Amino acid sequence: MRKRASAAVIGLAIAGVSMFATSSASSHGYTDSPISRQKLCAEGTVTGCGSIQWEPQSVEGPKGFPAAGPQDGQICSGGNSGFAELDDPRGGDWPATQVTAGQDYSFRWQFTARHATSDFNYYITKDGWDSTKPPTRADLESQPFLSVPYNNQQPPATLTHQGTLPQKTGKHLILAVWNVADTANAFYACSDVKF
Repeated sequence: MRKRASAAVIGLAIAGVSMFATSSASSHGYTDSPISRQKLCAEGTVTGCGSIQWEPQSVEGPKGFPAAGPQDGQICSGGNSGFAELDDPRGGDWPATQVTAGQDYSFRWQFTARHATSDFNYYITKDGWDSTKPPTRADLESQPFLSVPYNNQQPPATLTHQGTLPQKTGKHLILAVWNVADTANAFYACSDVKF
């Protein structure tokens, strides 16, 4: 009986490891320039992040933003309740990357699984948005300031897009959206910046 119980425990452990490995292998990507909230959590720069600290590449949610996608107030987590810490504005105190209005900027993605890609879109908050509240669609400019078509190609492990930052002042949020071509999902990354 003891041998059978031990074998069952070992079998469950192997199944759990296999499930975790499968989950990680299908995990995907995040931005690190400007540094995203999930990357800040993974590096330990920001604490109290929950499970996102171990899987910054996993902020996946329905695509179609802004017409569809995650609900308002859940945009930074991609609508994934397990990553709700990313939607917490922390009183507006997320560390912010210093940038300059009108500056040419290199937006960089890191990928752990490289899906066929429709496009990448970058949105920014409107002037006067409240950084102490979770972002909503009404807080973001209605059109992306940078769109990069990718024609169903598979990106490399690291991908950089060159773009020009909009004319803004003060603290803002950049939302990067990676639209996957072969699934119904997209990946979301929120980066706090200060002009």
